[in-house]
Amino acid sequence: MTDSKAPDDHGLRGPLDVTKAATAVLDALGSVVGWSPGAQELLGHRPGDVLGRPIDALLVDPTAERPVVEDPAAAPHDRRTLRMRHRDGHSVRVSTAVLPLTHTDSGPARLLALADAEEIEQWEARQSMLRGLATQSPVGLAIYDTNLRVVWTNSALDEEMGPTQYEGLGPDEMVTHGEVLTAPYPKTLEETMRRVLTTGEPVTELHYRGRPPVDPEHDHVWSCSYYRLEDPRGTVLGVCEETVDITDRYLAQQRLDLLVRAGGHLGTTLDMARTAREISAVAVPQFADQVTVDLLADVLDGEQPAEGDGSQGRLVRVWEGPGPQPDEQAQEGPAQGEPIEYAPDSLQARSFTEGGPVLERSAGEGTGDERPPPPSRLAVPLRAEGNTLGVVTFARERDSEPFGEGELSVAGQLAARAAVSIDNARRYTREHAAALMLQRSLLPQKLPRLTGVELAHRYLPADSMVGVGGDWFDAIALSGARVGLVVGDVVGHGLRAAATMGRLRTSVRVLARLDLAPDDLLARLDDVIHHGVGEQEAARIEGDELLDDEAMGVTCLYAVYDPVSGVCRMASAGHLPPAVVDPAEGSVTFPDLRAGPPLGLGNLPFESVEMTLPAGSLLALFTDGLVRGRGRDLDTGLNDLSATLSEHRRPLDELCDGAVAKLLPSSVEDDAALLLVRTRTLGGEQVAAWDLAPDPEEVSRARALATAQVRAWELDTELLITTELVVSELVTNAIRYASGPIQLRLIRDQTLICEVSDTGHTSPHLRHAGMDDEGGRGLFLIAQLTQRWGTRHSFSGKTIWAEQAMVHPPRT
Repeated sequence: MTDSKAPDDHGLRGPLDVTKAATAVLDALGSVVGWSPGAQELLGHRPGDVLGRPIDALLVDPTAERPVVEDPAAAPHDRRTLRMRHRDGHSVRVSTAVLPLTHTDSGPARLLALADAEEIEQWEARQSMLRGLATQSPVGLAIYDTNLRVVWTNSALDEEMGPTQYEGLGPDEMVTHGEVLTAPYPKTLEETMRRVLTTGEPVTELHYRGRPPVDPEHDHVWSCSYYRLEDPRGTVLGVCEETVDITDRYLAQQRLDLLVRAGGHLGTTLDMARTAREISAVAVPQFADQVTVDLLADVLDGEQPAEGDGSQGRLVRVWEGPGPQPDEQAQEGPAQGEPIEYAPDSLQARSFTEGGPVLERSAGEGTGDERPPPPSRLAVPLRAEGNTLGVVTFARERDSEPFGEGELSVAGQLAARAAVSIDNARRYTREHAAALMLQRSLLPQKLPRLTGVELAHRYLPADSMVGVGGDWFDAIALSGARVGLVVGDVVGHGLRAAATMGRLRTSVRVLARLDLAPDDLLARLDDVIHHGVGEQEAARIEGDELLDDEAMGVTCLYAVYDPVSGVCRMASAGHLPPAVVDPAEGSVTFPDLRAGPPLGLGNLPFESVEMTLPAGSLLALFTDGLVRGRGRDLDTGLNDLSATLSEHRRPLDELCDGAVAKLLPSSVEDDAALLLVRTRTLGGEQVAAWDLAPDPEEVSRARALATAQVRAWELDTELLITTELVVSELVTNAIRYASGPIQLRLIRDQTLICEVSDTGHTSPHLRHAGMDDEGGRGLFLIAQLTQRWGTRHSFSGKTIWAEQAMVHPPRT
């Protein structure tokens, strides 16, 4: 060990050194017998002025101060500060020291050393500072020569590093596991010090980690500074190193940085597995070498965790391993999705029961895993709002420093933040599942397979997190092989708009079953919304707060296509008209459809338009979110849609995908729905119609015509008998209760449809006939023998229809 004591201050040093100081030689009586040039320079007196005179004569106040002692041997080198008179008359503060000389005849002679008192005080202050740095300073100091080998260390560094001989060692040889932490400095201290030695530029606040000899099992962190040492002539002597142990401060900052990082990177998505990976990404490698996250199965399903500490729940391994950095693409964990069981005395089980972090320093506790555990592990329960969600286990490998008690709080805070994010993801999972269930119940998952049309659709909600919005579409099978087509747009997005959409979709389906004309259906739907507005107004009068009805301002387009006649009737409530593609030319047109007001805004009428569509025509029903958005006007959107639909011979699914790709290339700003319909017609081989006179004798003829047609279609004998009965009853009722011409029509579709039309407008009613009634059993028999029956009205009268299921699919 090099000497770390302060320089020896016995004897006269500094400005009072006899080789540097002004001196006067005194005899035993205190008279001046010698006067040096330095004394003349300090006090201005020439030798001839003072020789032979008492030295006291030069004092400003001889009675108060004496420059000599009676026995100089009793107090060698005694130093005093005096005021002496300068030759020009002013006083000079002088520090003096007396040294005994050899004896003379007149008594012992003395040497009086004199120096400027202020210079002495400055020198002593510097000496005190050097002494403090060497023996009392908390800053470790080391001096390296030009070969960067230790030549001197102070007491602080000796105490910090331990009683070891450092002389001759290099800077990287004083500790083990050394590592420079501060970028962009070189990896070794010697490289940094060599740069200081060469350039003369100092280095400050370089953080260095290592294990000193006095504490070889734990990492320490020092803040190091380096500067070059030179003599007065500028010759390089070496490098001085200053070190301060900042381990506690560094660890505290690291823990704070970890929590700040956790706040920025945990819970970036509402996905529990991704959040588990983010815990690992935040903790590795700053806090742990490995992270394992296990969650309760109920939590993964989005369910509220059961009350208790969670120890009885079934755990599922969600993540195990080191984590990717937050800006990297997260990969699937090695054991994700596997059930995991812990022994009752395991670290994780104890953390459940104790409700807080549990530290294990060495292996020896069962985990249900055959692999030996790392030497230092820390298990923390994931708890949110008093409920246990799972457990996270932090592990450090054998060559890492074990967890300490001071890290329990950090692990607890990290787990608490992760638990909040996981609980948010759990709640989202539950709400998302509910939203998906709502979506499945509100929107058709699969459109019906109908003979009269080919269908394809796309639906893109603006609220992709919820997965459902306010736009809707539908295809409804109507009587007579007709098809009801609907598309609508509710104001707003999300669950409220979806709930309103579901209410309206249900209303449309119910009204469509009444076989209403498109304009009549929209008028009835408008009445439904007005009824809801009335309920809200009554609630406001009574002081109840209800949410605004989002059905106000809904737009809707309803069309009915008849594949027998090829006629399509449609009406609009403030909605955009459909695109119609001619099957022969491929031209795209938008019908001149007079749009009525949006639903719920007033008592204005709705008007239907009628057009004949050749077989193979293409209809595109859509909402405005498909063709209009930020930075894109309606005309541009319609032109883009037309360009896509011009390739109308492509499969409908390809056309749907092409339209979405062209019109919505990026994120969706508004709910968008698209329904593509390719029309078909039912030919003469599938439809048979006869006009009948209003004469009872026509009943037998109608039965004969119907049975002959069923035989011609080679349908089952059972259908032959039932059809004969249905035709007989319906034609009889038409003749009995109506007037004018009667038409009988059979349609061979997916079902066998029997229709009887007359000029009457009174709907028949199903009733139970009494024991004595002669009639009234016809419709009851029809209802029992057929799949369904009903009545639809037109301007010219009504049509009563009945459908029968066919055992074998029809031949076309």
